[in-house]
Amino acid sequence: QVQLVESGGGLVQAGGSLRLSCAASGRTFRSNAMGWFRQAPGKEREFVAAINWSGGSTVEADSVKGRFTISRDNAKNTVYLQMNSLKPEDTAIYYCAARLAATAAIEGGLYAYWGQGTQVTVSS
Repeated sequence: QVQLVESGGGLVQAGGSLRLSCAASGRTFRSNAMGWFRQAPGKEREFVAAINWSGGSTVEADSVKGRFTISRDNAKNTVYLQMNSLKPEDTAIYYCAARLAATAAIEGGLYAYWGQGTQVTVSS
């Protein structure tokens, strides 16, 4: 059974940092693109960042560019999201997702596997 388990969420003050992790089990995702999405209360899910199979290509949403960095460790079957200079508008449940393809994508519909999410709350 494939599982994606996010961790690292929590409560932080504006301007602070958090590092989210997504550990995959049940199969290896070393050949697959991975992504992070988020959903704030009352809003639709939105793309945050994605990374290709090797880590050599990444894409970030304009709203987080320059503040968030996605990376991966294929030896650990884990993908990370380093979040710096956090703002109250970053408050959301953050979801990890995996594609069956190798290239990064911003459309959530292209991802086959999803985690349960981790809550990030940024206070002003």
